[in-house]
Amino acid sequence: MTWLLALITAIAAVLLLPPLRRTLLTGPIFAAYKKLLPTMSQTEKEALEAGTVWWEGELFSGRPDWKKLLDYPQPKLSAAEQSFLDKECESLCAMVSDWDTTQIHNDLAPDAWAYIKENGFLGMIIPKRYGGLEFSAYAHSAVVQKLSTRCSAAAVSVMVPNSLGPAELLLHYGTEEQKNHYLPRLAKGQDIPAFALTNPHAGSDAASIPDTGIVCKGIWQGREVIGMRVTWDKRYITLGPICTILGLAFRLQDPDHLLGDINDIGITCALVPTNHPGVNIGRRHFPLNAVFQNGPNSGTDVFMPLDWIIGGPDMAGQGWRMLMECLAAGRSISLPSSNTGMSKLAVRATGGYARVRSQFKTAIGKFEGIEEPLARMGGYTYMMDAARTMTAGAIDLGEKPSVVSAIVKYHVTERTRQVVNDAMDILGGKGICLGPNNFMGRAYQQIPVAITVEGANILTRSLIIFGQGAIRCHPFVLKEMEAARDEDAAKGLRNFDAALVKHIWFAWSRGFRAWSMGLTGSHFGPVPDDVAPETHRYYQQLTRFSAAFAFLSDVSMVVMGGDLKRKEKLSARLGDILSLMYLCSATLKRFEAEGRQAEDAPLMHWAIWDAMFKMQNAFEGVISNYPNRFIAAVLHWYIFPLGRPYEVASDQLGHEVASKLIAPSATRDRLTAGMYVPRDPVAAENDAVGVIELALEATIAAEPIDAKLRAAEKAGKVGAGDTATKLSHALEAGILSAEEVALVKRRNHLRDKAIAVDDFPQDFSVETTEAKKPLRAAA
Repeated sequence: MTWLLALITAIAAVLLLPPLRRTLLTGPIFAAYKKLLPTMSQTEKEALEAGTVWWEGELFSGRPDWKKLLDYPQPKLSAAEQSFLDKECESLCAMVSDWDTTQIHNDLAPDAWAYIKENGFLGMIIPKRYGGLEFSAYAHSAVVQKLSTRCSAAAVSVMVPNSLGPAELLLHYGTEEQKNHYLPRLAKGQDIPAFALTNPHAGSDAASIPDTGIVCKGIWQGREVIGMRVTWDKRYITLGPICTILGLAFRLQDPDHLLGDINDIGITCALVPTNHPGVNIGRRHFPLNAVFQNGPNSGTDVFMPLDWIIGGPDMAGQGWRMLMECLAAGRSISLPSSNTGMSKLAVRATGGYARVRSQFKTAIGKFEGIEEPLARMGGYTYMMDAARTMTAGAIDLGEKPSVVSAIVKYHVTERTRQVVNDAMDILGGKGICLGPNNFMGRAYQQIPVAITVEGANILTRSLIIFGQGAIRCHPFVLKEMEAARDEDAAKGLRNFDAALVKHIWFAWSRGFRAWSMGLTGSHFGPVPDDVAPETHRYYQQLTRFSAAFAFLSDVSMVVMGGDLKRKEKLSARLGDILSLMYLCSATLKRFEAEGRQAEDAPLMHWAIWDAMFKMQNAFEGVISNYPNRFIAAVLHWYIFPLGRPYEVASDQLGHEVASKLIAPSATRDRLTAGMYVPRDPVAAENDAVGVIELALEATIAAEPIDAKLRAAEKAGKVGAGDTATKLSHALEAGILSAEEVALVKRRNHLRDKAIAVDDFPQDFSVETTEAKKPLRAAA
């Protein structure tokens, strides 16, 4: 007993007395940690430190504060923003279509470009004092979403100038002279901006761009000045072929030390007028039949003054930091908004089509084989829109959530890919024949563009979400890294010791929490006050998964160390867990913010069950592929002591979701809120989406009449013949009224237009005959 007490006393002394602990325990660990910690370049450091940590930090904590989530204000449009959506945005949608832009103009029509410029679409993020609209991030998102339900060229042409580019960089880093000159011109569309970063040899690895600028002396406006001679070769630059002002990223070097002692100054961003001698623009790429302006640009030894650097000469070498700090805002809005819009178009139009289109005397939307993809489309879209809204709200709160922006970019675009594929499966032959009556074909062709841009999805999932999240969102890892890199070794050891002790307690407590909640089925987990009773279990299970994720992350970083960065498949699955917790959080917040709509509950339940099941699989994927099998077995016992709690969403729940999509209802309207649907009956009848809306209403109104007619046929009261003959017999026999016959005839007319597939002359030439004018009007 004496020896045992002595041993306990010695251990307690080491653990509880910081000087002794640092000498005997954390000091040796600190020394080993410094050797193991990989070197970090300045660009890596700037990328890591860019942006802010928001709700994802709570999810990484292992004990998320759900009240904090629910207290975040729900974003709302101002009166001016709502008016812009209802008027200017609606008018632009009516002017354009994917068929027109891709088949006739190979661009937006000239009148559409003029309307965009005159009405301030290119200056949504520019403050009013410079002539811009100064819209909120949520309004910016709503505009992009609406345009994306109508025409990709319009959406992208508006989206890019309001994302990461000259206006955004000028607002944050430009000199007053630069702001006063460029921002009013950008707001009015007098200048068209583009930003050139990607080089043929530096795509995903953008920090390694070989484009160079050499500081040198040259003649500018008749006198010798210190400037830079820049050589670059860029590609994939949206609006590049028509831009008048080019934001250009290059690595600035000063071999003659004209600016100081530093040779490699670093990545620098400049604004270059494209009419400047030596700037080559104009050629276009053709990205999967999309016709938004996109192409390469280049220049060789183009001399330009240092004043063209964004922020002036003092900001030379600060370009990567500028880009990383501004990236989160644009990536949080552009692709999540455009892809959510695309999904809303798919859901509303395909759901309506599935009710209008009948086979085997049954609406195809009532077949279980069609219900399955419809349920997936509805659940995914509900969750995507929740994530879009919550993330845009974060930007309006002043956040720059770099990890969240990667989450929504990846998961919204991937879900949209699935939604579009599901829509194409349901549409069948109508979906694969292009023409003005095909509302999905161009989206199907162009979805890989969204998957690829602003960080290719494979890269984003396997390297960024968890790779950056594990350091930025973890409460102690970044502190430990900063301590190890502190030039004051004594101070670094003190900070490392303090962080490590808390980190160890954090890991142990989260492991115990995950295990205990697993044993109790998380039934005693925390639930926020005043939330819908039907969601209580979701909050409890998410708390359990948050604790398990924190524990699994810590164990993985200890077991694999720096190798975890190279275990991309494991890193990707860990990122999936974090991402799915974020998507579930957004979905629960949406359900509360919209007043717990009972009719919408199936959408919420399906989305949560699907995400929880996938989250569970991601945990299994990490543990099953763990390099140390003994630790893998221990982890499985800790995280799933009683087995896996989630199964796939039930068929009954899927049926309830699918039924919401194939009939007009408030739920269907909320699910697809913000998309463009022609409201004028005449215009709607000649529009691919509008005619489905009209046909859906007529179909549902005519269904009781169809039943009456079938009963009469069965009873022998209506003779044989085609539909017109049967209707005539039923009218003569008094089985149907004149109004009922007229309604069925109108339904048949609208149905035939809704299911029509376009056809063209042998040479696919533009048609001018009177017979084809209605077809062209639909374009």
